[in-house]
Amino acid sequence: MLIIFLSLSFLSSEWPKSNGNTNYFRFGTFTKRLLRQNKRFLGVTFSAHNFAAKRRRKFRSAMIKKNLTKKGIPISVSLKSTLDAEDVKPHFTQNKKRLITIGGMAVGIAVAISFIAKFLVHLIYFITNLSFYGSFSIAHATPANNSLGLWVIAIPVLGGVVVGLMALYGSKAIRGHGIPEAMEQILTNQSKIKPTITYLKPISSAIAIGSGGPFGAEGPIIATGGALGSTFGQIARVSHNERKILLAAGATAGMAAIFGTPIAGIFLAIELLLFEFSPRSMIPVALACITGAAGHHFLFEAGPVFPVGHIIEAPSNTALFVYSIMGIAMGFVSVFATKIVYFVEDSFEKLPVHWMWWPAIGGLAVGIVGYFAPRTLGVGYENITDVLSGSLTLKVVSGLCIFKFISWAIALGSGTSGGTLAPLFTIGGAAGVLLAAGILYFFPHSGITLSLAALVAMAAMFAGASRALLTSIVFALEATGQPNALLPLLAACIGSYLVSFFIMENTIMTEKITRRGVKTPDSYEPDILETINVSSVMEEDGLVISDDNTIGEVREWLEKETEYNSNYFIIVNKDNIFSGIISSSNLFSNHHPQDKPISSLIKRNSVSVGDDNSLRAAVEMMAKENIDLLPVTSVDNNIIGILSYKDIISAYKSDSDNYVKNNPSISLKRSGLKMLVRGNQLINLITSKNK
Repeated sequence: MLIIFLSLSFLSSEWPKSNGNTNYFRFGTFTKRLLRQNKRFLGVTFSAHNFAAKRRRKFRSAMIKKNLTKKGIPISVSLKSTLDAEDVKPHFTQNKKRLITIGGMAVGIAVAISFIAKFLVHLIYFITNLSFYGSFSIAHATPANNSLGLWVIAIPVLGGVVVGLMALYGSKAIRGHGIPEAMEQILTNQSKIKPTITYLKPISSAIAIGSGGPFGAEGPIIATGGALGSTFGQIARVSHNERKILLAAGATAGMAAIFGTPIAGIFLAIELLLFEFSPRSMIPVALACITGAAGHHFLFEAGPVFPVGHIIEAPSNTALFVYSIMGIAMGFVSVFATKIVYFVEDSFEKLPVHWMWWPAIGGLAVGIVGYFAPRTLGVGYENITDVLSGSLTLKVVSGLCIFKFISWAIALGSGTSGGTLAPLFTIGGAAGVLLAAGILYFFPHSGITLSLAALVAMAAMFAGASRALLTSIVFALEATGQPNALLPLLAACIGSYLVSFFIMENTIMTEKITRRGVKTPDSYEPDILETINVSSVMEEDGLVISDDNTIGEVREWLEKETEYNSNYFIIVNKDNIFSGIISSSNLFSNHHPQDKPISSLIKRNSVSVGDDNSLRAAVEMMAKENIDLLPVTSVDNNIIGILSYKDIISAYKSDSDNYVKNNPSISLKRSGLKMLVRGNQLINLITSKNK
């Protein structure tokens, strides 16, 4: 059969009337055309399909002998064992040992940030005692009990001046509440944060909060932990992705160290920092969060950070419905709060003074509000506990809700240093108590309680403002230790999240960096390249060039056979073993003598991708080698196809079609008509039998 096939090739009317290499070039092309038309020989285009091994080897050896004597350019009818000589294997396998190393680094960073968190809290207490009570002490203190009178207005102003000077002469990056800045560095700067932030951020935040700033300590410690992880990642020999993981590990370990909420820290990393969900990132972050939580228990306390004081009972179905409605209402409140914060920030941008003075101006507003409502000054974690326990009167709660919001919005908009989670929880919890009190007044049998309403509202407030849905739910559970609150939290946070999603384009975490032109991911779908194997999209017929052809011969043949023009070409030796890849630009460069062998142009490493590899591995290899074509090898390292960037684009297009609205797969109208026809046939059959 092989002889008949070769004879037909020579006797074909398509064979050109010329000699030398040109005849052979046309022979190669004609052979490929026959292979495409003849189903019996279609499988031998590459070595892995529908052809007995013995016949395949015989056919290949005959072709090689004929081709190489002509010094032609064979169209590969059996790209066979081309990488064996080079011992090239795909190298995109997950390095589990490396994962252990990064995990160890994350644990070390978490240990360090736990002690830094303790230092930050003590520093806040020290500045609070010094500023409001004139004592050199690190004992727990709150500005709410001060007796300074009108002088209390000056203290936040002085704190704002110091923060402004630190931002001006230290680093402008200390301004803000920490998480947006960390997100920006992850998305735009390969997770590189200035090492000076590691000490400037906690010191500036301690000054801002200790002098009465209405912020929490969680934002600064998250920023400090992220800076510490990033700095360590810049010192050690790690990749950009590993540095991102270390940054997220440090940031979330700081959150776990302050609040003792490791699971919420993990979700915070997923929703706001990592923008991925994979073992390579989750394991180090989880280890860091667990270590941070252990640091909280060792350095702070073992119980919940916001104890309610009593067990919250599981709600009834009616109460669960009411909590859901409250979540929707808190969604509107969170949108309003976010808009106001950035309205204030825009207003500060219009002031005819240097931005260094903005924190002082914000401090003036904080001081004035603090004079009338002392509870708004400082961290205010005790406010959250009091709201949850229901120990405050409605008058105090309403004042806390309104004045805390005014003070926080102005201070945050001024660009001073502080966190947002504690203020949002305070404002949300107070708003929840007020809303629940109104509901109970008009619907006394609704079944809701003030404590659970406060917990649900504060979590919904954060879920709507940040759109960190899972973080909000889990944080509320871990921080209070109330498992019966799970269903109300889930219902309320989802309601708030939906309102925020439909009304607000950005969040309190992303609005600032979006204005700077940084786009943050809003969905975490599986990478289409990870879900598709190379074997499903590769081309199973292709062109290879014998390495003993000259450069001039290859150029002449490709100029005639324009259908085979490509950016890159695969080169094989006389045994059909893969030699390398050459570029089209290098081939047609005028700097190369035409009589030199084509193999002299091979400058690249011998790279290939396995048929069982994902398209992601292939894309990474193409990017690393700066090529748009790869040979594909089977398990036994035989070349079985060629993968080009066009094949990958086609895979993307196929995936995008999944989101196109198509006609229903099941037509109810057609199914109904079929049922009517069958019913009519059954009736006719019964009628005919009765007759």
